[in-house]
Order: sequence, then C-alpha cells, then structure tokens
Amino acid sequence: MQFSKIAIRGCALGLVAASMLLAGCSSVPLDESAKAGTTQDDAAAKHRSASGAALDSNAVYFDFDSYTVKPEFMPVVETHARNLMANPSRHVTVEGNTDNRGSREYNLALGQKRSEAVKQRLQLLGVPASRIEAVSFGREKPRALGDTEEAWAQNRRADIVYR
Repeated sequence: MQFSKIAIRGCALGLVAASMLLAGCSSVPLDESAKAGTTQDDAAAKHRSASGAALDSNAVYFDFDSYTVKPEFMPVVETHARNLMANPSRHVTVEGNTDNRGSREYNLALGQKRSEAVKQRLQLLGVPASRIEAVSFGREKPRALGDTEEAWAQNRRADIVYR
C-alpha cells in the first residue's frame, strides 16, 4: 500500500512537471503579434494580388523554403479553429502549396509539411485531428503565375478548405 501511494504521487508530480515544461516550450508566443504591432490586416497587405485586392483569409503564407507558421497568420488559424469548434460537424482540408522553384518531389514534401504545420496549430487550439486532413499540391495549384517574388510569395501557402 505504501509503495502505491509513493508511485501515484511520483506520477502526479511527473505529469505536473511535464505540463509545465510543455507550456514553456511554445514556439509562438500568444502576444507576439501585438508586441510587434502586426495585425492580420498588415499580413494581408503584404500578400495582395496584382489587382490590389487582399487575398482571402483562408490562406496561411510561408517564407521561402519554410513551413513555420508565422505569428502574423495565427489570427487566420485561430479564426478557423473557433469556427470549427463552434460547428462540430464541419471538417477541413489543409492544402499545402509551394512556388514553382525546386523539384516536383521536393515541393510535394514541402507542401505536406506546410499543411501539417497548420493542422498542428488547429489541433493545439482544440480541433480534433479527425476533422482535419492535410494534403499537398506542391506547385500544381498556383495562385499567381510568373517568376517574380510577388508571384512566388502568393503561391507559398496553405489553404484551409471546408468540406
């Protein structure tokens, strides 16, 4: 009996320590966008189409050769997470995309990492994994054509599509 009480206390302390460790390891501080003075509108302004219209709020944009969700796009992810939590029957597909540089295989892998990064963020916000599918289109579904930095930036994205 004495051993089991010690074991239970040890497990409880271990769970508390692990929770504290994980809470301290967040890679994206919640107040990062406020601290930097960046808003979702600022992020959308950086990614405008050739006509000057802001691109849709279903897209999360990435830097070249990166699959890190930038703090300025967390409001987009948070909005979709709230929508999914409020509508438990809804499901989404996160479609990872890349620009046209690099091999087909490389771009498919990078697109998959981008879609999985957004999926992970949605899950961290409470959306069950069973309601999110992560897929990659690589460079096959460009939003903008051309070999300019503006076109490439518009194509480096993950689109959140409701099914």
